[in-house]
Formats: sequence, structure tokens, C-alpha cells
Amino acid sequence: MERVFTLLSFGPEGWSDDIAAGVLVTVSLALATLPLGLVVGFLVALGKRSNDRLLRIAANIYTTLFRGLPELLTLFLVFYGAQIGLQKLVHLFDPRANIEINAFIAGMVALGAVFSSYASEVFLAAFRAIPQGQYEGSFAVGLSRLQTMRLIILPQLVRLALPGLSNLWLILLKDTALVSVIGLADTLRQAGIAARVTKEAFLFFGIACLIYLALAMLSSVALGAIERWAERSEVSR
Repeated sequence: MERVFTLLSFGPEGWSDDIAAGVLVTVSLALATLPLGLVVGFLVALGKRSNDRLLRIAANIYTTLFRGLPELLTLFLVFYGAQIGLQKLVHLFDPRANIEINAFIAGMVALGAVFSSYASEVFLAAFRAIPQGQYEGSFAVGLSRLQTMRLIILPQLVRLALPGLSNLWLILLKDTALVSVIGLADTLRQAGIAARVTKEAFLFFGIACLIYLALAMLSSVALGAIERWAERSEVSR
């Protein structure tokens, strides 16, 4: 037991400081990916509702592609494939130049693409749940399309999409563990290093499990509070 406390201590003999740094990377990556995925997902949903046939086709291809590919494969395509592509492009101008893609940015882009493809479907379902009369009524009182979207549609859209987006956030939080395979020092990678060095795999992977469960529980509490606030706001309106 004394050895366990030593391994879990902070300082030169313990691994808690390394794992804490990994948790910070995990949370930072998830929080950085969230707005990217929401914005792109919303735009893709608008594309699917567009009157432009080509825009609808492009939006459907995007969601089919990133919902169909495994998340790990998407991560490899962004991290390795984009790096090779940029390298070849830069070599056309400077053969001696070297391009390296940051693992954090690659993870954010890959996970953001996957998140946005699913979020677009959540937004699309929320759009369809809003009666067409809401649009017609706003146009009748003289509101522009932008004002209608901002004042009438978006508040309802957020409330309707929140349950689905909450589930996607929890999935995103777990999917951040995939970035460990491209060298980003997240929670899982730091736990893996500690397990290999100390030969205490059960201990450190168990700690990683508890950390992800704790993050999921905290997220559920926060998301539940946001959903209750959104419902109260709708009632007050």
C-alpha cells in the first residue's frame, strides 16, 4: 500500500503530476473542439436545408464521410495524410522546407470533423421540430431572415438540440483518448507511460478509468443545469 501511495504522489517519485497534466490536455482538447464542431455542424445543417441542390449534396457527402469513417482513421488521415500533402505542396516551392502538424491541432480538427457531422444531424432534427408557422409569422411582422434566425429560431433550436448535443459532448470527451496514438500527452497516454515504467498497469489504467468517469459525471451535472436553465428561459418567454 505504501508503494501505491508513493506512485500516486506528486513529485519526482510519483506520477500524479504527469497524470494531472494529461487531464488538463484532455479537457483542453475537448473544450477547444466543442465550439469548432458546433459551428461547423450548424453550418452543415443549414447547408442541408438550403435551396441550392449542390450545397445540399456537399453537406450530405460531408456527414456521410465523417460519420462513416472510424474516428481513429479520421485522426490518422488528418495527422499523417495532411502532413504528407502539405509537405509535398511546400516542396514545390522549397525542397528543403519541413512541415510538421501539431498533434493538438490535428486532434482538434479530426475530432471536430466527426463531432460536427453528428451535430449537424442533431441541429437538422431540431430545425424540423420548429413549426413552419414560426418563420411565416416572423416574416409577416417584418423581420428579416437574419432577425428571424437570431430572435425566433435560435433560442428554440438551442433548447431542442441540447439533449442530443449533451450526448455528443460525452462521446467527444471519451474520443479525446484517441489522440494518445499520435503522441499527445493526454490522460490515457500519461497513464500508459506510468503503467509501462512502474509495471502497475491495473493501477494506472484504473486511475484513468476513474478520471474519465469523473469528467463524465461532472459534465452530466453541468449539462443538466444548462438544460434546466434553457427550459426555464423558454417558459418565461
